[in-house]
Amino acid sequence: MHNAAFAALGLNWRYLAFEVVPENLRAAIEGAKAMGFAGFNLTVPHKLLALDLVDALDESAKVWGAVNTIRFDEKGATGFNTDADGLANSLREDLKLELRGKKVLLLGAGGAGRTAALKLASEKVAELFLVNRTPSKAEEIANEIKKRFPSAKVSVGFPEADVDLLLNATSLGLKTDDALPLDKKKFSLKQTRSVYDMIYRPAETKLLAAAKAAGCQTANGLGMLLHQGAKAFEIWTGKTAPLDVMRRALEQNIYGH
Repeated sequence: MHNAAFAALGLNWRYLAFEVVPENLRAAIEGAKAMGFAGFNLTVPHKLLALDLVDALDESAKVWGAVNTIRFDEKGATGFNTDADGLANSLREDLKLELRGKKVLLLGAGGAGRTAALKLASEKVAELFLVNRTPSKAEEIANEIKKRFPSAKVSVGFPEADVDLLLNATSLGLKTDDALPLDKKKFSLKQTRSVYDMIYRPAETKLLAAAKAAGCQTANGLGMLLHQGAKAFEIWTGKTAPLDVMRRALEQNIYGH
């Protein structure tokens, strides 16, 4: 999507992928800076490590406690987080969902789950239910939310009543033989209006197929990928991201159409 956007705006830039092991992240950041990179994105497991390796943190990285975008300038390396806004923008666009006042069940308490939980709390959802395979990790996030957003109503475990949104932030669904990320004995998909799966490949996970069959509105994580990327593009280039061009490139690359 970035290379398509650079081409559309006539920028002589290139977006490339590099595999870096965690112990080499500091050297990779220094090397990219020395080679005159404009910046780069980070994916798991680097997003938390990078917090201590950049020269400055943008407010977004401080608030969400993770770095997925780095920009180099005269001040050095600045860390940003575009994931949280990417998620909120995608929920608004793909599910027509305004988060304020909504009840949300969030599955997963890893890096993506934590950022999502904090973002949902900041958007003033009415109630947030956190579920994770290891409940203590969900408890940690619940406690962090209570400290940072004291008015937020957050609990650990499946809700008994209906919710407006079920959000999957686990990796269950990436493989075709994965189990569903929720316990159907404790929560039925009939209890939610909308289901959002952060996974975008495959386009329809088992969870989304089951949600459609239950009559839910559904969306996958392609919109989140698009919006976090568009924000990163603007941070690096200072230009407005050509969203339609980027969306088409993503769909072509991921789904072949």
